[in-house]
Amino acid sequence: MEWTQLKVNGKLEDKETICAVMMLLDNQIMIEDYSDIDMDTVYADLIDESILNCDKTKIAVSIYVPEDKSLAEYAAFLRDRFRDLGVECDIEFVGVDEEAWSTAWRKYYHPTKIGEKLVVVPLWETYEASEGEIIVHMDPGMAFGTGTHETTRLCASLLEKYTRPGDHMLDVGTGSGILAICASLLGAGDCYAYDIDPVAVRVAKENMEENRVTNVTCGVSDLLRDVDRTQPYTICTANIVADIIIRMAPDIGELLADGAVYITSGIITERAEEVRAAMLENGFAVLDEVRDNGWTAFAFSPVR
Repeated sequence: MEWTQLKVNGKLEDKETICAVMMLLDNQIMIEDYSDIDMDTVYADLIDESILNCDKTKIAVSIYVPEDKSLAEYAAFLRDRFRDLGVECDIEFVGVDEEAWSTAWRKYYHPTKIGEKLVVVPLWETYEASEGEIIVHMDPGMAFGTGTHETTRLCASLLEKYTRPGDHMLDVGTGSGILAICASLLGAGDCYAYDIDPVAVRVAKENMEENRVTNVTCGVSDLLRDVDRTQPYTICTANIVADIIIRMAPDIGELLADGAVYITSGIITERAEEVRAAMLENGFAVLDEVRDNGWTAFAFSPVR
């Protein structure tokens, strides 16, 4: 089996955060940190000069991805998590030809059922829907959220369960726009999808057009800062990370209607109780909890 090194280059001050996020994908990480290496602490003549001269304010953290895994999904996952956490870093692949990479990642995406009815179909694939299936056509582009990751599937399954006709829907950190598209195709009314990354917003808009979804408004917003507040939302999704969900806990309630459903995902199971406690502390009740392969998603509702 062939392996590809996925390497994240960042600042030394962000070392713990970068390592924690990388370990969401693989427990075996390789850390390049030369901050403790200098003439006073080691026998310098035994160490390569290039290492001695490395920038000691920088680190690199790597994992090795097997050939049967999607590099695109890994990279998009990391970009979204680091962006939401405010960590500046670069992602690179060691051992992948750039020209080949531009199209090779497509081989990992095939029609995928992500709920009882929802099926995600890449734009370059053909698929004949069975009776009752709802097809979501996706071009992953540079945005996270193709339906193949557990966090997206968990959200989609809860959307199937809780979306009601005419729901006023909000998707925070929309990525590819897949959750807003799913909500629309499940019968929601006006939907609003936001992301801090303009590239993600562009990709989301393109995916809306491909699915002939006309009731979703996409926009740039830093979490809740610039979302439309014309009327309360009756269903909301946030497939982000535990830290951000906890950070939004004191504020999200003011955007939600009585009886609204707030679906959260992107939570590693080890952090689930922290998220639950934060939401309960801020006036929410747990409606549902689902898990898949080390990930947890919740459906909450405000208690008033």
